Amino acid sequence: MHSSAVFLIEFGAIILGLGLLGRLAGRFQFSPIPLYLLAGLAFGEGGLLPMGASEEFVAIGAEIGVILLLLMLGLEYTASDLVSNLKTQYPAGLVDAALNALPGAAMALLLGWGPVAAVILAGVTWISSSGVIAKVLGDLGRLGNRETPVVLSILVLEDLSMAVYLPIITALLAGTGLAAGSVTLAVALGAAGLVLVLAARYGRHISRLVSSDDPEKLLLVVLGLTLLVAGLAQQLQVSAAVGAFLVGIALSGEVAEGAHNLLAPLRDLFAAVFFVFFGLHTDPSSIPPVILPALALALVTAGTKIATGYWAARRAGISAKGRWRAGGTLVARGEFSIVIAGLAVTSGIEPSLGPLATAYVLILVVLGPLTARYTEPLATRLTAARRGRQPAPAPAGTEDAPEPAAGGPRT
Repeated sequence: MHSSAVFLIEFGAIILGLGLLGRLAGRFQFSPIPLYLLAGLAFGEGGLLPMGASEEFVAIGAEIGVILLLLMLGLEYTASDLVSNLKTQYPAGLVDAALNALPGAAMALLLGWGPVAAVILAGVTWISSSGVIAKVLGDLGRLGNRETPVVLSILVLEDLSMAVYLPIITALLAGTGLAAGSVTLAVALGAAGLVLVLAARYGRHISRLVSSDDPEKLLLVVLGLTLLVAGLAQQLQVSAAVGAFLVGIALSGEVAEGAHNLLAPLRDLFAAVFFVFFGLHTDPSSIPPVILPALALALVTAGTKIATGYWAARRAGISAKGRWRAGGTLVARGEFSIVIAGLAVTSGIEPSLGPLATAYVLILVVLGPLTARYTEPLATRLTAARRGRQPAPAPAGTEDAPEPAAGGPRT
């Protein structure tokens, strides 16, 4: 009875604290992710007030948080959307992976962490935060801008790549051999391909089977199906997150919209628990030794993300100002960087990887909204100053003229 009371007190305090932190972040219009990570650091081992009784429950909640994050991500896209993006935007995806994954891999090798940690840290630095970026685009009134579809296409390609990347690192962390790892990857790719084909051809029929006019029944069926598929995927050593992502893709139309509305509060709750759980497993005293590598990595990969967005927007025929806006918007890292690092922390391959990832995400989740807002004005001023020093500047063309917003406001 006493332990049950302690559990309720601890877990209730965590949820209440997360709610207050979320309100504080909303008041100042920035992502609550860094506050959730700091809360985890405060309540974890070596923190101000370590907790014990509710840690096991928090661990389960954190796993559900990852599953719901990927499910909701899958609900945002249809199979046709993904296929279309692959066909038209894959060069931008390849440039994105090369420019942003390689610095993370190089840093891990320079620190002497080995090839497996290099693959993990490459993923941490590669994937932008879809949640933070979507919020920033809405806050800045850029959802209708011409460069926004380019940004969203890159995010879609990153999200889709998770279906391939997560099984790879799962096999690496499990220590399986080349043959077993190849089988795991083949199963993951086969499952992803099969789901895409089924969703494209029979998505309406699948959604009709799941559909219900009763919100309670719809919630139970979608959540139960997601957890079941995620568990089966985990049993096959594919990744529970990939299974949830594929379930989201398979659902479409009114079912996807209804499930999204019903599951959004649950996702926010368990995602917040996940960030706290990650912080719980990071000793605050382990962060100062890696703060300089994390800062250097953050600055380098902020630059490479800006270059990625600029190149992709230029390829799409966007003006110079739109290119800079696209690049600055992509800088933020967040939930998926922590998901990837969390797998490494759980496996215990490198004790310093978790602290470095925490510091890295804290830096970029704060810096990201700033680069989204100020990269374009700063680049414009620097370009104007450089042209002003030239004796005979070239006449202004239409390339740098503000482009009209496509279906929405722009700043």
